[in-house]
Amino acid sequence: MHKSNFSDWTLDLIDEAFGTTQLETSITLNKWLSCKYEATEHERISLLHLQSKLLIGGDNWNEVELENKFISPVFMIADFDSRKFAYFLERDMKTTIGEHEISGRIDGMIATGFRNPKKPFFCLNEYKKQRDPDGEPQGQCLIAMLAAQTKNANNKPVYGCFIIGKFWRFMILEDKNYAMSEFYLADGESIFDIFRILKGLKAIIEGFILEDEALLQK
Repeated sequence: MHKSNFSDWTLDLIDEAFGTTQLETSITLNKWLSCKYEATEHERISLLHLQSKLLIGGDNWNEVELENKFISPVFMIADFDSRKFAYFLERDMKTTIGEHEISGRIDGMIATGFRNPKKPFFCLNEYKKQRDPDGEPQGQCLIAMLAAQTKNANNKPVYGCFIIGKFWRFMILEDKNYAMSEFYLADGESIFDIFRILKGLKAIIEGFILEDEALLQK
């Protein structure tokens, strides 16, 4: 059994070890990215307030400051937390995929559960710089998504996002295929696209939970 941490993995290593393939496009990803949502006036004011802080000080924030001053507040405005699922921070995950025992701490995770995460639907990794001494951003995000897929064992897609400073990039994993969005810049008009995509994710997760509840009732 080979033991490793999420930070050890790159896209090349994941493809070689698990037979995953990066696709140029994905119907599921495109459907998620094109979801419809119009921010309320209160949401717009709140997002613009956060963005103003990012514009002034964001270039000098470290990862903890970026997470606490911008990323988490955006997720809180999107209002993921409920009795059925929530947005969790800095939670550990461990699973076995084939001959690999993989573990690590996920920066952000949306999962079923109220106090503790159970079934993860979404994994987020945040980096201050394009290249980090502790790993490759897209590789670390994908391996966390692969771990989530293994734990869930439900054939549903797993969603993800990695953030490099002001740049957000969304990901999808279905079976052994994954795809990535273009970059969205949080200090421009794309802040509203980022928020719309997060609200679309919330609707998707609510749909998954309704499906699972319906199956339990049969």
